[in-house]
Amino acid sequence: METFEEHYDSMVDTITRCMPGANLELIDRAVRYADAKHEYQKRKDGSPYIIHPLAVAEIVAEMGLDTDAVLGAILHDCIEDTDASHDDIATLFNPTVAELVEGVTKLTHTDFTSQEEKQMENLRKMFMAMSKDIRVVLIKIADRLHNMRTMQYQTPKKQVIKCRETMDIYAPLAHRLGMQKMKWELEDLSLRYLYPDDYAQLMKYLSERKDQDEAFMNFIQFTIKEKLSEYGILNTTYGRIKHIYSIYRKMQSQNKTLDELYDIYAFRVIVDSIPDCYNVLGHIHTLFTPVPGRFKDYISTEKPNGYKSLHTTVIGKMGIPFEVQIRTWEMHDIAEYGVAAHWKYKQKSGDGSEKDFEWVRRLLESQQDTDAEDYLESLKIDMFNDQVFVFTPKGKVVGLPAGAIPIDFAYMIHSGVGNAMVGAKVNNRIVNIDTPLRNGDIVEILTSKNSRGPSRDWLTICKSNQARTKIKQWFKKEKREENIVHGKASFEAEFKRLNLPISVVSNPDHAPQLLEKLAFAAWDDLYAAIGYGGLTAAKAVGRIQDEINKILKGPIIPDPDRMNPGLKVTPDSEEVRRNRHAINGVIVDGIDSCMIKFSKCCTPVPGDDIIGFITRGYGVSIHCTSCPNTAVRSDPRQAARWVQCHWANTSEQPFNTTLELECINRDGLVMDVSTALFAAKIKLKGFNAPEPSPTSTRAVITICFEVCNVAELERIRAKMRSIPDVLEVRRGQN
Repeated sequence: METFEEHYDSMVDTITRCMPGANLELIDRAVRYADAKHEYQKRKDGSPYIIHPLAVAEIVAEMGLDTDAVLGAILHDCIEDTDASHDDIATLFNPTVAELVEGVTKLTHTDFTSQEEKQMENLRKMFMAMSKDIRVVLIKIADRLHNMRTMQYQTPKKQVIKCRETMDIYAPLAHRLGMQKMKWELEDLSLRYLYPDDYAQLMKYLSERKDQDEAFMNFIQFTIKEKLSEYGILNTTYGRIKHIYSIYRKMQSQNKTLDELYDIYAFRVIVDSIPDCYNVLGHIHTLFTPVPGRFKDYISTEKPNGYKSLHTTVIGKMGIPFEVQIRTWEMHDIAEYGVAAHWKYKQKSGDGSEKDFEWVRRLLESQQDTDAEDYLESLKIDMFNDQVFVFTPKGKVVGLPAGAIPIDFAYMIHSGVGNAMVGAKVNNRIVNIDTPLRNGDIVEILTSKNSRGPSRDWLTICKSNQARTKIKQWFKKEKREENIVHGKASFEAEFKRLNLPISVVSNPDHAPQLLEKLAFAAWDDLYAAIGYGGLTAAKAVGRIQDEINKILKGPIIPDPDRMNPGLKVTPDSEEVRRNRHAINGVIVDGIDSCMIKFSKCCTPVPGDDIIGFITRGYGVSIHCTSCPNTAVRSDPRQAARWVQCHWANTSEQPFNTTLELECINRDGLVMDVSTALFAAKIKLKGFNAPEPSPTSTRAVITICFEVCNVAELERIRAKMRSIPDVLEVRRGQN
């Protein structure tokens, strides 16, 4: 276990090396203050708590920031975990440090209706502080990185929760900020705990071939340096194995084993100027054979996070492909530390503007009028997904989420352009407004003063949360009365679907407690929110369902006789069971005659173990006993509605069922599946395959067809599994 003194000395050494001119006296005072505040707190490994702030401060110092950022890192848990206040820190140090600490502090004393809402509010708080001072998020990522480095001391459950959050939020956030070095470490550490067996297998594999890999990289490195020296190009060249998670993801997306992977090497050539970058590229292509379509120029068109480099994939004489990244030293700093390097260079140049990170403000805008769960999901799309880069007619580059359409582009330009949109041109040709955009497209939006505004359908087809938010805002402002009508209809339809009495809502005695639970002042406000898309009817009803049950004096166990008049449930004797008539091939114990329907959630066929559920007014719904929807059988409120069922032995009638084929996306896949279906003489009832997408490595094909029993279904399932690149064949929803 490392001691306080060891961590303190290591932090000071890093500050001295990376931050010449830092105020070490003030930093020492902050360490003593934090140590006193955390005096009685311990880490999970039993070490003094102060070791964590010291480690976070050292990570921040490695980024080359300033004294205030290091002070913020040292004090970052004081407000959250001790009796220290914002005013205390502002007085003892300075207001800027207090704002940094406040920005990193999580919300802990507010009541939230769900974990998603709490997480959204914490992210919103961080983004708000980040939009004012980018150092807030740098300290936050450093904090998470040290927590991940010491994750072995957490419980297995906590490890999975924290690692999943890291993969969903912090690693992509580091990527969006251009901090590749931290992103890779966060991903590798997360993989270690989320998929320990796969991680151990990868580490063992790389360890066993370490000597072979080093020999290959040394040869390539020597070849490149020797060639560049001939032409007098000063360079630093080195090779590396791609990081563990990158290899793991490549195995998953390409469905390859470790032995089948070759493209796991990457080389960097760092030079002094941009002209040298392009000279080096020419020499690399002279030495090695370039792979067509694998060259990317991120110098002329940099990524939104500021990343610049030339990328090319080549193949040497050994037949092994590898990537070469060519950049200047400034580009290298930005590639490693992203926004931290941006911040450092801006401070040196006297430009403290944060205009390059306008996307942070857009994330804050998109949070408005958005349900917490939807916000977290859309956050991953807007900030974390792969992007496409398109051009305005004047040549400005616009970054959009992968799969974006002209509607997304229009609202990225301006909400007024989106609201007045009547059409679009891509590469000077008129296209549908739902046409997916591709890298390099030139997009022009056609507008009209007579436009009636966006369509509600746009909410379901646009890809960016920014576009959805602006469309919702338009409907909220311009169509309140229409929203109320639409929202009320959806709300009442959801009540009807759940067989809840809508009279509870109209009762003025119950309205206050229900509206308080929903966080709305009046029913019309709720209906308007549902109408413009700020909240779904299902989520609204879900929030008050428990309250409604309480109002109705607790859950009521339904009386099957009341639900289905004439449906009499009586115990079956063996003689009765033998003489009972099958309905649609099924015998329902205790029921002489009733309507039978087969549930679409599991599409049972003869041979499956089945059970029946007495519905309200629609007879008995037949489920497979393995169906997830039968998990509520143990609920005493539902027990009376489940009945035993059996397949009739003489049933030879066909039954509809569905299979979902998860496949690797490739040309000819649909044709191969269709050919196999024809050869199996299957009577198809439905076939759904996605349109080919160059950005997607996976595809799901859904087929609906007739079978007489589960044996026939398994035979067809086996045929589908034998098709090349079909990864999984599972029962699906009809």
